[in-house]
Amino acid sequence: MRVLIVEDEVTLSSTLAEGLKELGYQSDIAENFKDADYYTDIRNYDLILLDWMLPDNSGLELIPIAKERNPKTIIIVLSARDDKESEIEALKIGADDYIKKPFDFDVLIARIEARFRVGTSSVIEIEDLVINPEEEKITYKNKEIELKGKPFEVLTHLARHKDQIVSKEQLLDAIWEEPELVTPNVIEVAINQIRQKLDKPLGIQTIETVRRKGYRFCYPSKA
Repeated sequence: MRVLIVEDEVTLSSTLAEGLKELGYQSDIAENFKDADYYTDIRNYDLILLDWMLPDNSGLELIPIAKERNPKTIIIVLSARDDKESEIEALKIGADDYIKKPFDFDVLIARIEARFRVGTSSVIEIEDLVINPEEEKITYKNKEIELKGKPFEVLTHLARHKDQIVSKEQLLDAIWEEPELVTPNVIEVAINQIRQKLDKPLGIQTIETVRRKGYRFCYPSKA
């Protein structure tokens, strides 16, 4: 799971990133609105932890922008404002949760996990195709398909962002723990595996190559 931490207090952002890393989360840090805007434009995030007061803009201004780019991104506002009016304002503009500073890290993680349980379903069902990330299992018309490892993760990520174009760089960032240590051709290998083990045998098309831009999950288009 990839997280964007938008926080200008360096100590807090570093502490959050370190704690999230221990739990298996991949984090990017933006210390201002401009950087946060840039990150959400080039990468798909599962979660954004968003400070309200940023040095160059209100953090709330990022919410509709981020949601338009990826409607499935969960956004939790972290703010020192403890009045109910501020909480209501943040939620009305599109935030999924609001946590007042200072907060306990364990409580934050519990809220994040609860939000994902409520806000998303781990199983992806699109017509006859069912992808179960927790069990690393794919079924098509109740027949199980053998696809594991990185190809499965690539398919799952693209399916979660259905109809969106996802670049090779975004896929590397989302799936590989150290994307800078691998070459982009690993994406091509994974896509080829999906087509050989899933699309070709079943006579369907799940992944569309968008020239010079990336890939898009396009099922139920027929091959």
